[in-house]
Amino acid sequence: MKQITAIGEILYDIYPTTKNLGGAPLNFLYHVFKLTGQGNIVSRVGKDILGQNIIDLLNDNGISILNIQEDHHHPTGVTTVKLNEKKEPSFNIDEERAYDFIEKASSLEKLVNEKTDCLYFGTLAQRNETSRGTIQSLLNRKIQYFCDLNIRQKFYTKEIIEISLKAANVLKVNNDELKLLNELFLSDKFEFEKTCEKLIKEFNIEMLAVTLGGNGSRLFKDGYTNHYKTEQPEIVDTVGAGDAFASVLCIGYMQNIELKKTNKIANEFAAEICMIEGALPKKNDVYELIKKKIEND
Repeated sequence: MKQITAIGEILYDIYPTTKNLGGAPLNFLYHVFKLTGQGNIVSRVGKDILGQNIIDLLNDNGISILNIQEDHHHPTGVTTVKLNEKKEPSFNIDEERAYDFIEKASSLEKLVNEKTDCLYFGTLAQRNETSRGTIQSLLNRKIQYFCDLNIRQKFYTKEIIEISLKAANVLKVNNDELKLLNELFLSDKFEFEKTCEKLIKEFNIEMLAVTLGGNGSRLFKDGYTNHYKTEQPEIVDTVGAGDAFASVLCIGYMQNIELKKTNKIANEFAAEICMIEGALPKKNDVYELIKKKIEND
């Protein structure tokens, strides 16, 4: 089994009446672990109640905490979540949080060099110089890289995005992010298909995934493309749907599963997550369902 590692933010999504564990790298890796029984997460939490809650949850689920650093100076990450009438989230993300200060460490080098076949990363955790330096020091090695762009608020620069795209074997974006990339790097009129093809060529990307909300997603790989749209579920909350999609996409890529099959199952898993509050299922039933689809469909 190929080993997948995720690096970046762990935070709590704060709703008006509840709080749920989140952060794209954690959501992604949690799903990967539940679906494959393997995976590692690299992040940093504060020495506070939220940080301890995160450690407890990872321990309870058998996910290694060896690469979760503890920060005595900065609190655990939080973001305030507001849902619109379509149950789509907007985020107000607090700055100067523990995950902004992920430090380089020999244990991290060892993890990436010896126990990682694919490294997942995004742009949010690169907003601060410390974590950015750590993440970028792990790029361009003889492994695969999965970049889930995850543009949030003002927390990106053209340089951060360019370095990320150049490192990526697999790139996942939504339609708005695709338009931003077109504006930043291609300076052409936005035409969905042509923009995708130019990005793939410009940055030597092996697989490009564009999520389209209720319209499903388009995958591009090896000159082939596939569009899939699943039945719209009764939406409770779309938070974390993209991370669920990304987890199946990465597994499909690493196991060389057919593009059409990968896209279908990734969409179906994302739809399941839309039917719960928050990004992580409380029960494992959905994972058993998705595992069977990966093995049998």
